[in-house]
Amino acid sequence: MKGRKADKIFLHTFLVLNLMAIVPILLRKPPLKDWLLVFLLDAFTNVLADRFIVAHNFVSYPVRLLPKVFKTHVLFDFLISPTFTVLFNQFTEKDRPAKAFIKLVLLLTPLSIFEFLAVKYTRLINWKSGWKWYYSFVTLTLKFMIIRAAIGLVRRVDSKK
Repeated sequence: MKGRKADKIFLHTFLVLNLMAIVPILLRKPPLKDWLLVFLLDAFTNVLADRFIVAHNFVSYPVRLLPKVFKTHVLFDFLISPTFTVLFNQFTEKDRPAKAFIKLVLLLTPLSIFEFLAVKYTRLINWKSGWKWYYSFVTLTLKFMIIRAAIGLVRRVDSKK
């Protein structure tokens, strides 16, 4: 599936699927403000991290949405990853960190396999400069856990008011 047209169809399909899924996920259970904060915080950190990774030539995205505007993977940065982060936070809201970590590994394993296959069979992602699948896995794990801790801190501060 290394064809540019097939890759574009793939991107547009994931865009539509994610747009259809995000509203029910955000509205799935209260508090909406927490989920919006998680979504926006994840998107913001994605943009910073992806800009760094692309600028330092670790990863490139030959086929991407809005290629004349962004060098990063807009669909993953602004929709897919934030959606997964909201889901993770919803599923682990009441869990202790160890249990949340186990759930996170179960959530990120298929995502990492998908990334590996995308690198191998599409032009959506190119790993450069020795980048490996486990770098993505570890950085996503850290980011998800940090965002989970941040929203937990916000909840604690908010409950004291």
